[in-house]
Amino acid sequence: MTISQNQAPSLDRVMIFIDGSNLYNSLRTGFARTDLDYGRFVAKLAAGRRLVRTYYYGARVDRTRQPEQYRGQQRFLWELSQVPRLELRLERLVYRNWPESAPLEKGVDIKLATDMLLHAAGNNYEVAVLVSGDTDFVDMVRGVKSLGKNVELTLFSRSGSQSLREAADEVVEIDRPFLENCWQQ
Repeated sequence: MTISQNQAPSLDRVMIFIDGSNLYNSLRTGFARTDLDYGRFVAKLAAGRRLVRTYYYGARVDRTRQPEQYRGQQRFLWELSQVPRLELRLERLVYRNWPESAPLEKGVDIKLATDMLLHAAGNNYEVAVLVSGDTDFVDMVRGVKSLGKNVELTLFSRSGSQSLREAADEVVEIDRPFLENCWQQ
C-alpha cells in the first residue's frame, strides 16, 4: 500500500529510521543512482504528519584504508547534516581480510533497533517508519507494535523479507513514481 500525497495532514507524530547501507545498495541496484535528496525523501515519508526526527544509520569509512571513499562519505555526511531534524547515528566498519573482502558494518542494526524501541517505550512517536528490508528487524517491529505503536515498512518493490513485510502494519514500496521528486537537482 502506498501513502497518498493527497491525504489530509495527520496529528500523528512520526519518527523515521533509515538503514543507510540497505537504502544505498537498493538505490544503486534498483535505480543505478544514489543521488537522493534526503530532505525531499524524508518529507515524502512523513506524508504530512508531524515529523519528530529522522535517524540515519551507517558506518564510518576508515580514512587510511579507503581514503577516496572516506572523502566522498564526508561530503555525503555533511549533506545529510543539513537536513532538518535528521540525526546521524554512525558505527564502525570492520576490515577483516582487507582488501580481499569488503568491510563489514558492526553495531548498526542493533543501534537502529535499540533507538526505535526506546523511542516507542518513551512515547516519542505514534508511527515509526522503517526504511529497510532486513529480516533482522522482524522481532524489533513486533516489539514496537506491542508497545502500541504503528510501524510502516518502507522498502523497494519486490525486495525485502516477507516476514518483515508481514510484521509491519503497512508496507510502502519505493518505486520510480515514489522517487520522482526525490532526486537531487
